[in-house]
Amino acid sequence: MKTLFELNPTLDRKALAERFAITGRVQIRDVLTQEAAQEVHTVLTKVTPWGMATGAGNAKPQSFRMEEVRTPDGAQRVNAAAMTAQEHSARGEYGFRFAHYPILTAVQEGWDPGGAHEVLLEHLNAEEFLGLARDVTGIDTLMKADGQASLFAPNHYLGRHIDSHVAEGWEVAYVLNFAPPEWHPDWGGYLMFLDEDGDVVEGFRPRFNALNLFRVPTSHCVSYVPPFAPVGRIAVTGWLRTK
Repeated sequence: MKTLFELNPTLDRKALAERFAITGRVQIRDVLTQEAAQEVHTVLTKVTPWGMATGAGNAKPQSFRMEEVRTPDGAQRVNAAAMTAQEHSARGEYGFRFAHYPILTAVQEGWDPGGAHEVLLEHLNAEEFLGLARDVTGIDTLMKADGQASLFAPNHYLGRHIDSHVAEGWEVAYVLNFAPPEWHPDWGGYLMFLDEDGDVVEGFRPRFNALNLFRVPTSHCVSYVPPFAPVGRIAVTGWLRTK
């Protein structure tokens, strides 16, 4: 997997840093070489055992492994959790539902030792990627990354929140996108940034081989993916941390 994670050598880091300094966010298009992007995409689409993540209000988020989702009892629990999330969202409270594979948890618990996802997490914590993040954000103390694979399929969404885990060292959120190149605005899945009045001040379209970086805490959400959208809005997401 020599090409699993190779950065595009032509990135204009100075221009990206200037953009980030103004808004606290930036989308870096064509962040990986095309060969590397295709290889990561293959890992995400071909060998990722997708489970489900749900959240509702202040309750602890729930994570269901693929093996659980595929059982009748597990499917029932997932549907119940998704309905609870929907009920909270209907009241204007926090909620979310999307497919995921918790890479960091999988590595820590030894789900697939030496597998492609473990290698991917190693690349996210290597100097090459962290160096790019430091150059663009200007935060020299970034030292590690966590991560999960996420898949927003029809009826999935991530409600408005701010990622306020400052005490845990969260400084910058990242979204490494591998959505289909033809992803249409009508299909949702946009990363949207909101002001205090709830107005959208900027939104990033899901793009193949694009890295979103933004400071946290900041108000943001991922817009609802409608039933007619294809599967799906795939990404690797997480936080860049100082501890």
